[in-house]
Amino acid sequence: MFAELFAVMAPVLAGAGLGFAWVRLGHPYPVDFVTRLVFNIGTPALVLAAVSGADIDISAFGRTMLATALVVLAMGAVTFLMARLLGRDWRVLLAPMMYPNTGNMGLPVVLYAFGGTGFAFGITVMITVTLFQFTLGTMMASRGNPLRALLRTPTVYAILIVVGLLITDSELPRWLDNTVDLISGFTVPLMLITLGVSLASIRVTGLMSGVGFSLLRIPVAALLAWGAGLLVGLSPLAHAILVLQMSMPVAVFNYLFAVRAGREPEYVASLVFVSTLLSLLYLPVLLAILM
Repeated sequence: MFAELFAVMAPVLAGAGLGFAWVRLGHPYPVDFVTRLVFNIGTPALVLAAVSGADIDISAFGRTMLATALVVLAMGAVTFLMARLLGRDWRVLLAPMMYPNTGNMGLPVVLYAFGGTGFAFGITVMITVTLFQFTLGTMMASRGNPLRALLRTPTVYAILIVVGLLITDSELPRWLDNTVDLISGFTVPLMLITLGVSLASIRVTGLMSGVGFSLLRIPVAALLAWGAGLLVGLSPLAHAILVLQMSMPVAVFNYLFAVRAGREPEYVASLVFVSTLLSLLYLPVLLAILM
């Protein structure tokens, strides 16, 4: 079992470690460019390549999205209780509570732990969280138009294509399938490297606050995901991946939104940093249970 867990975590640690070391050695890294590349090109290609080629039907896809949405909304509701316990403004804690790192950390872990079919469910969870983050999250951070943010997210159009393929039980043309498969190949490695770069770049204060937040959030997220999976009737594989994905550490993008909104960005940075470090301890245990 240890060998299996190490095989899952080693690529994640290696990728993030490369990014962390790269910045610490003084080399430049164009975070903004890479982030745009991953979200505007890599992620839509990854969605098309992973979901369209996987053995997943429209019903399983829809139930997984519904269960994820229920967990995200429930975590939002729990934020008010967390804010009272931690003595913080609920608006500061809302995004870190609702949006775990289902992308550049969650997807690699799901891929190496559960393979291609499981990866499709991991993508589905990530898609749902991303839709919330880039609509409600953008609105909370900048008072922008959530509909405009939604329409400007290429992943949305990839989702629509995937849903169309699932409904009609059809596949992408071979030339397009080969193309998105090739392009999607850079997405996961760049996600991991960028995670390491981001962790090396953000300023962290109040580490103990981050520990307290993480110790509260992780079991709450896992329990809510477990309950939502039972309520919606997910398959055992989809259920396990929902619990795993929603138990991921706080997403780095929450720090960027906190900077934009001016809502205690250094405190949010501590939540990202500490929860990511703690994940190296609790994820192997969670994987041992779920696998």
